[in-house]
Amino acid sequence: MNREPTLTYVYAVVVPTPELGRTVASLRGVADAALSLLPPLDATGPVAPAFVTSQVPHGDWREEALRAHFEDLGWLESTARAHHHVIQALSDRATVLPLRMATLYQDEERALAALREQRPAFADRLALLAHHAEYGVKVYVRPDAAGDGDAEGPAAAPPAATPAPASPGKAYLQARKRQHHAREDRYQQAARAAERIAAAAAPHASHAVRHPTQSGPLTHGEAGEDGENVLNDAYLVPDDRAETFRRAVQQAGEDLPGVRVDITGPWAPYSFAMPAPRTTDPDPGTGTGTGTPGGPT
Repeated sequence: MNREPTLTYVYAVVVPTPELGRTVASLRGVADAALSLLPPLDATGPVAPAFVTSQVPHGDWREEALRAHFEDLGWLESTARAHHHVIQALSDRATVLPLRMATLYQDEERALAALREQRPAFADRLALLAHHAEYGVKVYVRPDAAGDGDAEGPAAAPPAATPAPASPGKAYLQARKRQHHAREDRYQQAARAAERIAAAAAPHASHAVRHPTQSGPLTHGEAGEDGENVLNDAYLVPDDRAETFRRAVQQAGEDLPGVRVDITGPWAPYSFAMPAPRTTDPDPGTGTGTGTPGGPT
C-alpha cells in the first residue's frame, strides 16, 4: 500500500538538547501531526541549530490547496493556533526562532539544505534572542476622550447673555466644528500618550518594533473595552528586566485620562525573528505569513 506523499512543515529554529527533544516528541502540530527535530539529535556532524518539523499531507498543503484554505477563516484560525501552540511550548523551555505559518519544503532533504545555507545567520539570531522574550504594548484612547462630549466642554457653561437663535444650518455647522476640534484634541492627546509610553519602555528593552495600529474588532483590549488603537509596539526584553519594563510602562500610563495601556507577554519573539528561509521549491514555496492568535499585533 502506497503512503500519501507529504511535505515538510517547519515551525521554528532551535538549539537541540535532549530535554528539548523530549518536549518536541510530546507535542502535536498542525493537522495533529507528530513533531521531530531535523536533523535528529543522534545525527552525525554539527546539529545546532535545528528545525522543528512535522510531515503534512501533500494534497492538503500544496500551493493550490493552500490558496483555498487561506479563504477559510475557520481553517486559518485552527491552523494558526496549532502553529502558535508549538512555538509557545518550545519558547517556555528554550530560545526559539519562530518561522511563519505554512513554511513548507518538498521534503526533508530540501529543508536540510535551507538549514545548512542559513545556519550561521540562524545561530547569530538565536544568540541575540537568548534570555529575552517579546512583550506587546498597545495604547488605546476612548472614543469619548478629550472632550468629545459637549457636557464637559465650553458649550456646557452658562452663556453670559442669551444669544440670538441660530438657524438650523448654522447650528449644525457649529456642532460639527466643535466635534472636529474635539477629535483633534483627542488625537493630539493620544499622540502625546503614545510617545510618553514608548519613551518609558525603550530603556528597558534591547530592541523594539512599531507595528501598524489596529482597527475594527482587533481594537478590543483584553478586557473587551472599546477604544482606538494609537500605539502597537513590540519590545524584546531581557528576562531579568521584565518586571522593571512592566512597571515603567504601567507608571507612564497611570495619569493619562481617557487612555488605556495593555501590556501582553511574555511571548516567543515573533516580531524579532528572521524571515522564513529561502527555498527554490516551485511547489509550495516558502510559506505564506499570517497572523497568529495570542501573539503581539
